[in-house]
Amino acid sequence: MTRLFNYAAKLQETGIHISRLALIIVLVWIGGLKAFRYEASGIVPFVANSPFMNFFYTNETPDYKTHMNKEGEYNPENIHWHEANNTYGFSYGLGAVIVGIGILIALYPVSPKLSAIGSFLAFGMSFVTLSFLITTPETWVPNLGDSEYGFPYLSGAGRLVIKDTVMMGAALVTMSQAAKKYLETKKKNK
Repeated sequence: MTRLFNYAAKLQETGIHISRLALIIVLVWIGGLKAFRYEASGIVPFVANSPFMNFFYTNETPDYKTHMNKEGEYNPENIHWHEANNTYGFSYGLGAVIVGIGILIALYPVSPKLSAIGSFLAFGMSFVTLSFLITTPETWVPNLGDSEYGFPYLSGAGRLVIKDTVMMGAALVTMSQAAKKYLETKKKNK
């Protein structure tokens, strides 16, 4: 058992690098998906209900509920509504920012300073995303007759959001490692 713990104790650095790689994959992939209608439509409840972001949309908050497409559904009327709402324009911009954060984190081998900044931004982004648990009604199971609704019953949207606690932790760890490497490099170069 001690041998196993000795081996495990040597994996901290590897774990940090795997966390960094996971952040990069998730941010670049999810950010890239923001260029597609289904993903842009999927974030509407979060953005529309957020006091930090709802001004990006043209229409009032409850209007989106009658214009949501299921993933894979093609409804030209709803697509037109989302075009007029700036759903797609906002999503493209958000996607570019998210991909950019992933790229910054990926620069760790050549620029730990930029990587630390990227991890800091991912930490902040996760904090904003977690605020959706407070601002977005769709993150909780609605009262449709069952006794299991509201807090603490997370809906599919809520389960998606709560996972950002892991992203937040990974971003903090990778930021710390990158900042440490940057400071060590700066000290050597003096």
